[in-house]
Amino acid sequence: MPQKQPPRRQSFSVGRGARRRDEDSGTDVGEGADEWAQSKATVRPPDQLELTDAELKEEFTRILTANNPHAPQNIVRYSFKEGTYKLIGVVNQLAVHFSQVGNLVPKDSDEGRRQHYRDELAAGSQESTKVVISETEIFEEEEEPKEAEAETEAGSQTDMPVAEAAAKVTEEELMTHKQPKERKLTNQFNFSERASQTLNNPLRDRECQMEPPPRTNFSATANQWEIYDAYIEELEKQEKTKEKEKAKTPVAKKMGKMTMRKMTSMESQSDDITKVTQAAKIVERMVNQNTYDDVAQDFKYYEDAADEYRDQEGTLLPLWKFQNDKAKRLAVTALCWNPKYNDLFAVGHGSYDFMKQSRGMLLLYSMKNPSFPEYIFSSESGIMCLDMHVDHPYLVVVGYYDGNVAIYNLKKPHSQPSFCSSAKSGKHTDPVWQVRWQKDDMDNNLNFFSVSSDGRIVSWTLLKSELVHTDVIKLKVEGNTTDGLDGLQLHTVGCGTAFDFHKEIDYMFLVGTEEGKIYKCSKSYSSKFLDTYDAHNMAVDAVSWNPYHTKVFMSCSSDWTVKIWDHTIKTPMFIYDLNSAVGDVAWAPYSSTVFAAVTTNGKTHVFDLSINKYEAICSQPVVAKKKNKITHVQFNPIHPIIIVGDDRGHVICLKLSPNLRKMPKEKKGQEVQKGPAVEIAKLDKLLNLVREVKTKT
Repeated sequence: MPQKQPPRRQSFSVGRGARRRDEDSGTDVGEGADEWAQSKATVRPPDQLELTDAELKEEFTRILTANNPHAPQNIVRYSFKEGTYKLIGVVNQLAVHFSQVGNLVPKDSDEGRRQHYRDELAAGSQESTKVVISETEIFEEEEEPKEAEAETEAGSQTDMPVAEAAAKVTEEELMTHKQPKERKLTNQFNFSERASQTLNNPLRDRECQMEPPPRTNFSATANQWEIYDAYIEELEKQEKTKEKEKAKTPVAKKMGKMTMRKMTSMESQSDDITKVTQAAKIVERMVNQNTYDDVAQDFKYYEDAADEYRDQEGTLLPLWKFQNDKAKRLAVTALCWNPKYNDLFAVGHGSYDFMKQSRGMLLLYSMKNPSFPEYIFSSESGIMCLDMHVDHPYLVVVGYYDGNVAIYNLKKPHSQPSFCSSAKSGKHTDPVWQVRWQKDDMDNNLNFFSVSSDGRIVSWTLLKSELVHTDVIKLKVEGNTTDGLDGLQLHTVGCGTAFDFHKEIDYMFLVGTEEGKIYKCSKSYSSKFLDTYDAHNMAVDAVSWNPYHTKVFMSCSSDWTVKIWDHTIKTPMFIYDLNSAVGDVAWAPYSSTVFAAVTTNGKTHVFDLSINKYEAICSQPVVAKKKNKITHVQFNPIHPIIIVGDDRGHVICLKLSPNLRKMPKEKKGQEVQKGPAVEIAKLDKLLNLVREVKTKT
């Protein structure tokens, strides 16, 4: 109900859809009428609801909140930590109605203060010039009637020109102009403590200003009918292109195919990854060079000074260790340096445990990036040997445990071999123990040889799309024959394990067998051997011709011995017992009397026959654990380093100390003689001494 109000006021009462207005009936106060006693008329609209007093007194509250009623409140996202969908509590309530990119400068910023200061200076200079000009004009007008007075008062203080005084005043005003103080910001990149004595060079900032690029907003919808229309248009385009191709001539078709191939090749070349590949490789090598900086410095400059005080003995300095997670449980079965790039070498991975044969891997490492291989190839069968072509260093031939051979082309990006033998086209029936590239045949086709436990030495020729093989020789154990049915004599097959071709005589090569014998063979004779050496009591692991002397070769075996032979004599010239099975031997490329051997007890032995004919001048363990067996060793053709591989898939690079690579000393008044002739004479001298001892005994 409406309450009593003071005079000449209006009262409003709001209920459920009801509004009432009470007005005073009396309008003139001076008449003496009592305003409180006068009756008040209530005006009601015709469509007003009739409400009771309780309904009129009922209050309804409204609460205003900042939440957006259109924002979704039930968004969920998958939590990988808890494995369930979680409700998102925070929802973005912001709605942007207008935004514009501008280039305004705030007044409080450094740039804003500088601009304000420049504007004040410019305005002050303009006002000073106006003042000087106006005063000089006044002075010229007054100067004519006061010439006499100026002459009489020549010595007074009024001699100073008015213009100069005005100029001084303006200069003082400009000098006393209060410049806004700039707040000095500390540079967190150029911070130096008080205790530091060195000065940091200031960084040079190069800045440029440009207009912001134009922007446009694009929006579109993708409905079912629009998608359908797009597919229909694409089908129509394809049909039109097919009709045009049918109308073209065959020559035009060929040209179109060529252009399509060029386009696809260009697209593949313009891929983002291919653009970045070269730069990423360089950056990766730079990072690795910084990471292994101490090792790189040792490789380049370190020489063991203690060699001067040792009795002609040397040491091996460990440098890099190459390993890959994918080849962790595979043994190193082959090592080979690239003939063109002296920092690149290939590693073959397989297994010598014949009860645990699995997969194989071919990895190529570079000393410029010891953390990751340059090339990775996987195979279903273990790789037992490999070799790289001298004239085509991108071709790698490998021999597998299952008897197949394959050729990988490093220029092709795919991981499958370019050529591979098969059971249908011909292969070995036992593991392939060694492969070697040979000179091209008469038709300039690439050619390589392989030896296997099946007793066959096979020549493989690369034709356009296949490998063609011919058996060069079949190994037979001489004197071992068994009588078969009908009185036939069966020869026992010899199992080949290693071979090496002569450096000068193309047709001659040596073959080592599991029986411990070494056969000197010829490519021209497939039925008989040129000579037979009863070399070892166990399997021959490696045979190698001397790189300088044409008559000398070396062999090693699991019977713990390394033997040096003259192929014209059936007895060894030198025998060395290393107290453990010898896995591999290698001649040094810089000397005819230096060679290295590795044994299964984890040691590397380096011999120099010109210094000590009886024992190694360096016997050093090079693997971390005694259980690790070293399987292979190779000298680098240029640098004074060797690489050794073990049965855990690791390849370790070692640097030879000065005593292990001694060169001929300079004599007074004589030049140092170097070259193959000197190396041959040095080895001949040793062999002659041994021959004399043998003839006397």
